[in-house]
Amino acid sequence: MTIIRLCNNIVITMPLQTIFKAGNSHVVTIPTELMQQLDLRAGEKVSVEKAPLGNAMVIKKSTNKIMFTDELNAWFKVFIKENGEILDELAVR
Repeated sequence: MTIIRLCNNIVITMPLQTIFKAGNSHVVTIPTELMQQLDLRAGEKVSVEKAPLGNAMVIKKSTNKIMFTDELNAWFKVFIKENGEILDELAVR
């Protein structure tokens, strides 16, 4: 285990993990200790994003909410307004 001090914050890194190929995806194992600290369980949904700074990833426990960007929400409202009648007809069929 490595302890790094960054800007008065202590970052504890776990032993190096290996990236495995699984079908068309890639898999990284998460140590049990970290799973326990983050209250994660096998089978739970998480989001994986690039960290805003540096060469890192952020893994967040899912809130079970689907999040849309403002741009997507605006597009969807226009789409429904322009195509609402057609969508209603298709729903009846």
